[in-house]
Amino acid sequence: MTEANYDAIVLGAGAGGLCAAARLTAAGRKVLVVESKDRVGGRASTEIIEGFNVNVGAIALELGSTFEETFKLLGVPLDVREPSPATVFRIDKKLINVSKGGGWGLLLGTFTKQAAKIGAKFADARQGDLPEEKLNTKEWLSQYTKNETVHAIFRNLCAAIFAANSDEVPARAFLTYFAIKGAFKRFGFCPRGTIGVWNDLAAGIREKGGEIWLDASATGLQVDDGRVASVAIERHGVTVRVSAGVVISNIGPRGLVALAGDALGARYAADTQSVLKPAANIVINFATRKRLLDTPGLVTFGKTRRLCNMGELTATCPEIAPEGWYQYVAYAVPIPAIGEFDEKTEVEASLQDLRDEFPEFDQAKMLSVRVMRGEWPAQRSCAGYDMPQDTPLANLWNVGDGVKDYGDGGTQACALTAKLVAQKVDDYFAQVQPA
Repeated sequence: MTEANYDAIVLGAGAGGLCAAARLTAAGRKVLVVESKDRVGGRASTEIIEGFNVNVGAIALELGSTFEETFKLLGVPLDVREPSPATVFRIDKKLINVSKGGGWGLLLGTFTKQAAKIGAKFADARQGDLPEEKLNTKEWLSQYTKNETVHAIFRNLCAAIFAANSDEVPARAFLTYFAIKGAFKRFGFCPRGTIGVWNDLAAGIREKGGEIWLDASATGLQVDDGRVASVAIERHGVTVRVSAGVVISNIGPRGLVALAGDALGARYAADTQSVLKPAANIVINFATRKRLLDTPGLVTFGKTRRLCNMGELTATCPEIAPEGWYQYVAYAVPIPAIGEFDEKTEVEASLQDLRDEFPEFDQAKMLSVRVMRGEWPAQRSCAGYDMPQDTPLANLWNVGDGVKDYGDGGTQACALTAKLVAQKVDDYFAQVQPA
């Protein structure tokens, strides 16, 4: 049976889905969000483990960006605390704060005489002079330096932002992100865990008339004349068919193909297998009684096996942990990050990095070790290998980290896909429902 009619149905309450729903709701659309899990946030959510607020995936939420703009559209405060300095580098167990001045030149000049030449290439990128598409970041960097520390820094920057190694990330995408977009300069952490901001945004959506169904799964699409007419949704053990003017998917292009069957066509289905390159990472959450680092932001490492960056969340948000504990999240990227790897070996290499960097790590309280891969990857596609937001169906679009703007990354990238698709929805309604 048909349950109701909506202007838009959003499949998935991850970053892209909630941001899309927020924008459409703010524009006065009647919106339904369908989420299979019992919580919002998708792969950037939070769970409670022994009294600790442990984030499932992403923790850094960008400020002064499309992400923050989305909250403002609904009048929802963005509960994020900004660390200062936001990022530092730890190389040979020494901290380097590039925010004090000097930037890339300060960082790289310590290790290579080619720092000025590398810096000039960043300037060239800002003027539109980018490497050819087939050149990966490691190959591009090797043209200017063989220094192992410099290569380790670039590898860990790729890993931290894109969940991939420098020989897997196109140099064009790397330079687009760091030189052109100037991304990830301001960010913060939510004192209730990352799920806190998503709960706030979900509440804002509901307050403006939007609906969010948790523990509800889309099971099929009814397609008529090249458009989605309705979505079959299983909820409380009953399947209902809900109609909508448009449908927005936050379940990834591959998930959408699985849901839509043959409706998207063989070419589109094949593209989801050949174009997309899902990337994996390893997220290690732990706590100590003794502080390991005296810095409130994220630390990017130099030479490591797999470890790329780490943050002490209690430095800015002490309430996420029980009193007397310092809580950390460390990110590592396997080799390869795109493709098959031995999970046990890669996790152990990541843990050994932490032992080497911090002898006290052996006394840490382990909260969780999560390998983000397969159907629950760190990125549904590595930067530079995304699919379009459009689909072969006129009123169906993708949002999220498999359809990012070129060279984009992080929660900000998902928020931007939502902004772009919201405009496509407005344009669509203007055509089919002219004033």
